Amino acid sequence: NQIRDIPVNESHALFENFVQASTCKGTLQAFSTLCRQLDLDPLDYSNFYSCLKAAVCHWKVKALWTKLDKRAQQKVYNQNKACQGTRCLIIGGGPCGLRTAIELALLGCKVVVIEKRDTFSRNNVLHLWPFTIHDLRGLGAKKFYGKFCAGSIDHISIRQLQLMLLKVSLILGIEIHVNVEFVKVVEPPEEQTDDSPGWRAEVRPSTHIVSDSDFDVVIGADGRKNTLDGFARKEFRGKLAIAITANFVNRNTTAEAKVEEISGVAFIFNQKFFLELKEDTGELTLWLQKAKSLFGLGRLFASPSLVLPLKLFTVLLTFYRALRIF
Repeated sequence: NQIRDIPVNESHALFENFVQASTCKGTLQAFSTLCRQLDLDPLDYSNFYSCLKAAVCHWKVKALWTKLDKRAQQKVYNQNKACQGTRCLIIGGGPCGLRTAIELALLGCKVVVIEKRDTFSRNNVLHLWPFTIHDLRGLGAKKFYGKFCAGSIDHISIRQLQLMLLKVSLILGIEIHVNVEFVKVVEPPEEQTDDSPGWRAEVRPSTHIVSDSDFDVVIGADGRKNTLDGFARKEFRGKLAIAITANFVNRNTTAEAKVEEISGVAFIFNQKFFLELKEDTGELTLWLQKAKSLFGLGRLFASPSLVLPLKLFTVLLTFYRALRIF
């Protein structure tokens, strides 16, 4: 593979644009520009990472290369040859799909990820387990998101997590295709010849290049929609609750930096808070109104999973106006 002789600062600037991209489409565009300017072939999955590392050798990036090299050198990956040549299709570009793709790439697989959307819009905040933090740091999480677990609570939004994993995936030579919807698995013809296709995937749009690729492994990481047929699944879902959520913009001012972070108010996340409250008051009772109860009282008139009733909407609107005044 030939690498263009581009000044170190220029190649670093291109790479930094990629690292700092804040949207899915922006990340993919910056990656495409990076590959084009450095004459890198992202389809050459087995050599892409080493070629990118050779092309972007600025000292600020070396820490990331060191982390990824250390991860790839783990014995289980067998120098990226444990599953060499295995062709894998992953349905869904969420955290689980992307993290699975990274693991398969480290094992030496040819990995393709298809995602129906081209935006990352899930702002739900996740509490991270200690081993998850250790895992993500080993993949260079701090390089892609400097505030990663920097506060008193180890949490991150799903959107930021997806962006982080998307960038690591691209660096490792994983193909990412957005605006591509999986339809079904296409079985190979019964009468096989040397030129016969293998297992394939029917996708929308039907003319997409993915529909012409053979795969040895298909992994469904598309959440509860579960588009892969023939697999039983169990779902643990809590009772429907109605809540008011407020998202505040953190402008990173000095005053905001001094405010102590708080997590959810559930007992399992904040036992100290509830135990202290019980000690001070002597008793603690929490009341949660379920949708079924609201139906029985005549306070809820539509399906709880659909439209909010007028009275509840009025409460939400009043709360929103109060926040704006505040």
